[in-house]
Amino acid sequence: MTDATNPTQAAPAAHATDVADVADVPDAADRGRGAGAGARGEGGAARRRVPLLLAVAGLAYAIDLGTKLAVVARLEHHAPVGLIGSWMELRVMRNSGAAFGIGGATTLVFTVIAIGVAAVIFRLARRLYSRPWALALGLLLGGALGNLTDRLFRAPGDLQGAVVDFIAVRGFSVMNLADWAIVCGGALIVLFSFCGWELDGTTRGGATPAGAAPVPGPRAEAGPARPGDGRGPGA
Repeated sequence: MTDATNPTQAAPAAHATDVADVADVPDAADRGRGAGAGARGEGGAARRRVPLLLAVAGLAYAIDLGTKLAVVARLEHHAPVGLIGSWMELRVMRNSGAAFGIGGATTLVFTVIAIGVAAVIFRLARRLYSRPWALALGLLLGGALGNLTDRLFRAPGDLQGAVVDFIAVRGFSVMNLADWAIVCGGALIVLFSFCGWELDGTTRGGATPAGAAPVPGPRAEAGPARPGDGRGPGA
């Protein structure tokens, strides 16, 4: 029989309760392992966004290249073809500058910039978890590669080839579909940055990535009152 009034006999019971409570509360190492497991699970999903980026880039590049080949073969050195009256028409022009005819005297600079953009996107793809960002970067990459192909392979050559433009908007400029892909991709990137959407699928401010398990914290429920812990009657 245990005498509850005997402190030497009550101590083991109190000690056992302490051990049970401590075992129920995850320590920092356990929380770290839980967070790491969630990050690894999210990382596995993130790697599936790279094929989306490449698919969007490949589609944008193929459409741009196909339309350029078609208009050069059928419309160059011919009268413009109206699309929306005289407001928008197909008219082939060779542009040695950037999008919208900017910087015609610095063709080589824009070639280097296009190569740099492609390299940066491929580097970012290693931590690309977000579908919207994959779409935006894919459009930007496809457009950059489309115009870069003209720089590399069209006359006069030596990384200074003239880009084929053929969508003429009255009072504005003559463009191609690669230019539109670059503009749309850039606009989406600005929008996502403004909204706080990150490449890894989180929201700026430390939101938990989709699919990541929440990190467990200490239990809110109080255990049984123990002598001297301040939770007894009247505490």
